[in-house]
Amino acid sequence: MEDYDVVIIGAGHNGLVCAAYLLKAGYRVLLLERRSIPGGAATTEELMPDAAPNFKFSPCAIDHVFIHLGPVVQELELNKYGLEYLFCDPVVFCPNPNGQYFLAHRSVEKTCAEIARYNARDAKKYQEFNDFWQRLISAVAPVFNAPPKSILDMAGNYKFSQLKDLFSLVGSSDETLDLVRTMLTSPLDLINEYFDSEFLKAPLARLASELSSPPSQKTMTVGSMMMSLRHHPGMARPKGGTGALSAALVRCVQSLGGVILTEQAVKRVLINDGRAVGVELTNGQEYRAPKGVISSLDAKRLFLQLIDPWDVDKADPKLRERVDRRITNHNEAILKIDCALSEPPRFINHNHQDEYLIGAVLIADSVTQVELAHTEPEIGRIPLDDPSMYVVVPSVLDPTLAPEGKHTLWIEFFAPYQIAGAEGTGMKGTGWTEELKERVADRVLEKLADYAPNLKSAIIARRVESPPELEERIGVLKGNYYHLDMTFDQMMFFRPLPELANYQTPIEGLFLTGAGTHPGGSISGMPGRNCAHVFLQKQKPITQKLADVGDALKSTAKSVLKKL
Repeated sequence: MEDYDVVIIGAGHNGLVCAAYLLKAGYRVLLLERRSIPGGAATTEELMPDAAPNFKFSPCAIDHVFIHLGPVVQELELNKYGLEYLFCDPVVFCPNPNGQYFLAHRSVEKTCAEIARYNARDAKKYQEFNDFWQRLISAVAPVFNAPPKSILDMAGNYKFSQLKDLFSLVGSSDETLDLVRTMLTSPLDLINEYFDSEFLKAPLARLASELSSPPSQKTMTVGSMMMSLRHHPGMARPKGGTGALSAALVRCVQSLGGVILTEQAVKRVLINDGRAVGVELTNGQEYRAPKGVISSLDAKRLFLQLIDPWDVDKADPKLRERVDRRITNHNEAILKIDCALSEPPRFINHNHQDEYLIGAVLIADSVTQVELAHTEPEIGRIPLDDPSMYVVVPSVLDPTLAPEGKHTLWIEFFAPYQIAGAEGTGMKGTGWTEELKERVADRVLEKLADYAPNLKSAIIARRVESPPELEERIGVLKGNYYHLDMTFDQMMFFRPLPELANYQTPIEGLFLTGAGTHPGGSISGMPGRNCAHVFLQKQKPITQKLADVGDALKSTAKSVLKKL
């Protein structure tokens, strides 16, 4: 039996971020990772070493946006540990069947000029659309970077410019009500309010749906900010692939004295007299952690699989049923396709330029196509009649990912986890078989080849991962990158449940982090940083906590006074 101050279950990027902050504060930290490599959904691997040697793929996360809204990279000085971000520009290319295309640059002005080639009014409205979202992003970023139940921590994060943006949105009672109304509507409603052209509305709807809900979903307007985020703070990828972020975090953690053990699956959390005191592995090894246990798994796996029901019930008799039935996970998941290419796809009918492939390529022919891409999976259907997809050619921006002159292809296709009518068959009873996933991949690639005819002959090798395979590989329920739905009812102080929303649990010494906590999934490091903040606050006496609050509020006051 070995002792550490803290044991963290899972060495995904949030677990690593959390560990780094605790180590900087002087705690002895152990991270336990089930897979053979750390990083969770943030890895880069040679997926096809025999068929495509020296091609490096990021099998999950690819485009990093939210991490640039927080201070993690700067505070942990990750550049010292080898992290180098390459920013995309252009950021989005979306060809339309009528020959038009949406080309978005990091510059809003250049993007408006591209739109104006087809529709002058839409170009003007795009400037207004982006201005609204930039002010809202600025106003809510301090909320993302604080525990969701800590008003004082949020207040302490605000700078004068962010307060100015906040008040510009809620200046009068009518403006406040209008903002509330906007946030309660759907991305599609807002997009239709601003724009006329399908070539523009379809990719905006496709990006809004990256939060895994259809563009018509009410209360999900926040998804519409996904395009504006690509203007500022910008969309970037670590040089060397997404895994380069995790590699830098690993080096950071290890330099601070942290210990990371891979191929170490946790069997259960050890509870003694109502307090988490360590973990037991599937191989029988135990690790004690008198200061606390932090889980980066989703709440369902933690409370329903890793803790004795008696211990959960003792802490909260209602919790197991609420976790089981109140936390929702829809049926939409990801079928992932990675290809090694002899040359990049060429969009010959849309003024092809290789630079168009630097950012994301969206196949979003119409808003209806995008809507079906998200509604059909929910009822168990694979949307194959007219596939929509998110495509990246990472090696155009970062040639280190492929042999000279060759390229990698990354495709995200939304598909059902459980196929209707196929219950009890295929992998994990979901209906997914080897033959089916390859057939789906064939159709997806055929659709992409409609736009880039050279694609089929350019494919050297490919790897297809079905939703249950993704679930098995990285340990996410129903193949959900985000751990649980990113709908409004499961965000902020509702994520994953109100009683679990501040990274603490009813079991003393047991904490939560990861995509299933505020502010949610994506590459941000915010759940890890926020959880570490809550953990450290929990260790301090009340007098120190009050002093910290006072310091935060003084910092905000100084920022405001400097501008007056």
